[in-house]
Amino acid sequence: MLTIPWEAFALTGWLLVAIAAGLHALLKLPDPRAAWGWIAVTLLFPFAGPVLYVLFGINRVQTRARQIVQALPEALRSPDHEDAREQTALRDRLNLRLPLVHTGDTVTGSPLLSGNGIRPLSNGEQAFPPMLAAIDAAEHSIALATYIFETNRAGRDFIAALERAHERGVEIRILVDGIGELYSLPRAVRLLRRRGIRCARFHPPQLLPPSLHVNLRNHRKVLLVDGRIGFTGGMNIGSRYLVEQPQSTQAADTHFEMTGPILSQLATVFSADWYLATGETWAPTCWDTDQPAQGESICRVITDGPNEDLDHLRLVMQAAIGSARERIRIMTPYFLPPPELEATLTGAALRGVQVDVLLPAKNDVRAVHYASRHKLARMMESGLNIWYQPPPFRHNKLFVIDDDYALIGSANLDARSLRLNFELAVEVYDEAFAASLHTLFNRSIDDSQRLTRETLNQRGALERVRDAACWLFSPYL
Repeated sequence: MLTIPWEAFALTGWLLVAIAAGLHALLKLPDPRAAWGWIAVTLLFPFAGPVLYVLFGINRVQTRARQIVQALPEALRSPDHEDAREQTALRDRLNLRLPLVHTGDTVTGSPLLSGNGIRPLSNGEQAFPPMLAAIDAAEHSIALATYIFETNRAGRDFIAALERAHERGVEIRILVDGIGELYSLPRAVRLLRRRGIRCARFHPPQLLPPSLHVNLRNHRKVLLVDGRIGFTGGMNIGSRYLVEQPQSTQAADTHFEMTGPILSQLATVFSADWYLATGETWAPTCWDTDQPAQGESICRVITDGPNEDLDHLRLVMQAAIGSARERIRIMTPYFLPPPELEATLTGAALRGVQVDVLLPAKNDVRAVHYASRHKLARMMESGLNIWYQPPPFRHNKLFVIDDDYALIGSANLDARSLRLNFELAVEVYDEAFAASLHTLFNRSIDDSQRLTRETLNQRGALERVRDAACWLFSPYL
């Protein structure tokens, strides 16, 4: 009787699984670079390669996402707001950025809304008190979405405020990312549910049915209260953002208080995410699509994610950079722009636009820091100015063009934010608001150290190899 060694069975099994995973990557992934990378991983790493592809490479959200817009309440799908360009004075102002405006029109299908008020809030010391005050003043509804909801002192303050609102009869919806929730014990959702507060986890990891990959996260941060005030930006909920208090983990960041018609677009995003997580169509009963003007900012929400929104944010950024005449300023914790965005940035610098990129000197994800260093020398040769900010870790996500345009929100400039996560940004046409961000940039540059090619050239051989190896995996960091 012929006996086939178990090694042959194992080899045959691995080849079949690797070929199946490679064919899936070939047929399903939209980017040939990602497809080549995953095909190589599945073939070069026996058994581990296909497992890594299942965990990190497959998008299981896109098909369901196509149903969301049709399921939303009509009031949130089609807000009855006047586009800013219908006002002659504002139309003349926006004509200065006409290609950028048209790009936003095409990728979002949403109007530009005038009459918004925006207030920058630095760190948890400035952001958390007005957010808690808004929750304590809530009369009808609270909608809160966050990537991380820690249950340390700052998180417990939010849980207590939400419990008080619930006891007053306020309708509350809390959405926490299924992976982001794992940053803290005990889990925030569990504590909130014990208090009778309606919560949901976005795409939580589970064994049955299998859903174990760490991509496709909801990285958006939104708080909406009574349809009258909202908050968004890059800040999660947790004590790490209280940078004036000594602690092992600190993250400086900027959040934004918002009022005016733009709240309707933020509510649409939350409602879509809530539907995706729960299957429930929800809109606050108090919502008024005719919110009064609260300021001078012209705004529009841009969503990005691994569904129909893929590349929306990158395309808007490229159009904004292409429209720059004098200066571009970027502050981000993770700087691994895709090739298209990198080319647009270097092209702007080559045509004489001042490009300043502010990065943290010490990063909480070291592999991203090392991978970024591998690319920076080439970008500096084109004229980009790179600045390293001292501790605490800088988590700010700011993007300013000239003196009249800004993009704020949750997205970093890396593949995870621009291709793998669900992100939210708000574009703002407002000279006064841009000036406030330039002031923040100026203060940050005064405290920062400019990176030079000489400094990068001083890296030893092992450092260069380490940085290059991290860069090789940058599409998956």
